[in-house]
Amino acid sequence: MDIYEMVESGELPVPECAKTLGFELISYSREKMEMKARFYARKSSLNPAGAIQGGFLYAMLDDVMGPALVFSLNVGQFAPTLELKTQFFRPAKVGPIEGVGRVVSKGETVCFLEGELFQREQLIAKASATALIKRKLL
Repeated sequence: MDIYEMVESGELPVPECAKTLGFELISYSREKMEMKARFYARKSSLNPAGAIQGGFLYAMLDDVMGPALVFSLNVGQFAPTLELKTQFFRPAKVGPIEGVGRVVSKGETVCFLEGELFQREQLIAKASATALIKRKLL
């Protein structure tokens, strides 16, 4: 059983931090190494200007890019993010946000990722990241 199947079956639960973002897995393509998810931005995530605070959007991007890579790994491997660059295009509001994350390049240890967030079919933010594949030490 691979990591994606473990998540799908409930054997590997969704992390609490992802639940805070209102995370819901929509789909994963092994061939494309691409994941789609839905988040629900809550009123508690608003900044003083009335938009979803950028840190929450950053975390949503991390939560679509990271699993897109992790689902392609062997059990016992993990891939911490080394760097993540985010661009914000328009304010996000309370409600559903769709996310897409993909693996652009996967080497033996270093991987490059991309992700986008959409609300009402408009791009609100995108990111690129670098991750390092490691083996968990037990």
